[in-house]
Amino acid sequence: MHVDYIMYGSEHSLFSGKVRAYLRYKGLNWEERPATRDVYLNTIVPNIGAPIIPVLETAGGEYVQDTTDIIDYLEARHPQASVYPTTPRQRLVALLLELYADEWLVIPAMHYRWSVLDQQHDFIMSEFGKLSSPEASYEEQIAAGAKISRAFSGMVPALGITEETIPGIEATYLAFLDQLDRHFARFDFLLGSRPSIGDFGLMGPLYAHLGRDPVPRALMEKRAPHVYAWVERMNNPQPLTGEFLADDVIPDTLLPILATMCKDQFPDVLDVIEHNCAWLEANPGGSIPRFHGMHRFTSGAAVGERCISSYAQWLFQRAWHHYQSLTGDDRAAADTLLGGVGGLAAMNVELRHWVERRPGQLELVEGKMPHMQS
Repeated sequence: MHVDYIMYGSEHSLFSGKVRAYLRYKGLNWEERPATRDVYLNTIVPNIGAPIIPVLETAGGEYVQDTTDIIDYLEARHPQASVYPTTPRQRLVALLLELYADEWLVIPAMHYRWSVLDQQHDFIMSEFGKLSSPEASYEEQIAAGAKISRAFSGMVPALGITEETIPGIEATYLAFLDQLDRHFARFDFLLGSRPSIGDFGLMGPLYAHLGRDPVPRALMEKRAPHVYAWVERMNNPQPLTGEFLADDVIPDTLLPILATMCKDQFPDVLDVIEHNCAWLEANPGGSIPRFHGMHRFTSGAAVGERCISSYAQWLFQRAWHHYQSLTGDDRAAADTLLGGVGGLAAMNVELRHWVERRPGQLELVEGKMPHMQS
């Protein structure tokens, strides 16, 4: 059967869940193929330059990597029922929640996969093992998974997940679950009856790790059944249906989540921007390291150190650029929203350097700031 798109990914991959849900919602002619060892060696690395998923292959032989780039690539070709709201505040909130999901919710996602591994060991290891060796026995897959997964479990300390920070990370996540559950008790998606880019961002951590791994899945089903129902809706959407709320309304139920994001994540992102700026001024024309060492972070009551991820600026720029393009009443309405959740100062920071992705590498490079459109 001919397909227009192939997604290489896996069920236990955080970011595969984001693209998979999008492809289903758009009702495209596509199929998913597991990113086996042979696929990595013969397809992904030769065409992308790194062993990373998900990857989109088109019928015309193009390859696109990174979930945001994949979605934007497909949106340009399939604009019906766009996942980007056209109204100023809803678009801003959707972009902010994509940033929060992609760059910050990875902390509880990785915690609840690896810090409680003793309670879900065979499931996690078999998931890694069967992707690499689909023909192997279950026991062989568990053994293979234990070797393959070391690179992922080894990221836990770099994300700031330690014995000292775990209580605060868990408390913040549980509060987030409670807040999101109250929201989804009223609304099918973040901004109405149509999923936005923010929903697809949240689908990454809230499906493969937090909604599928046995321990956090049981927690979500019991504590936040409306969130779990949303995960199922996202995985089984009615293609191209739904509308965003009228009159650019932002539900009050989202405000506590945005406030936590502004309090916890924005200081991290602003420090990332400073490190990127300093590096580019010292190394003009170079490729920015993915990580700049460690810096202080907070997650609720947790205080610790985590990696300085240069990539956070790239996603932040999307929301920043949209906000900076607003004028008149639209800007005033956005200012009121941001002021209420503590994000106004961060969205008015000066970006002295614009960063962009370059095909074939994971590192960012300096780019030219796009034109502001009101």
